[in-house]
Amino acid sequence: MDKKVLIVDDAAFMRMMIKNILVEDGFEIAGEAENGKEAIELYKELEPDLVTMDITMPDMDGIEAVKEILKIDKDARVIMCSAMGQQAMVIDAIQAGAKDFVVKPFKPDRVLSAIRKVFNEL
Repeated sequence: MDKKVLIVDDAAFMRMMIKNILVEDGFEIAGEAENGKEAIELYKELEPDLVTMDITMPDMDGIEAVKEILKIDKDARVIMCSAMGQQAMVIDAIQAGAKDFVVKPFKPDRVLSAIRKVFNEL
């Protein structure tokens, strides 16, 4: 598939879970970040095709990071990931510009279907 993905989550275990799901399906991992600030810097540097973004992180949360990334690239594709499937968080994430929302713990088929959906919208 040759699509590069930037994985953003403050928990190394969660990054590893997403990485395993994506690599098994043929995606390339462009990089990993632990917080929103790091995600923005890596986005500029790596220019990934997609970002998986946790919402709750130190330094800068995922919703703020999505807004900043979209200022850099209005066509950025970001899928939010969070353990908190609260309605308000989902709405905030989508309003901030996220293309989809996946709830932890991850189900591989749900993660992959969200990613495929985003790429099929091109």
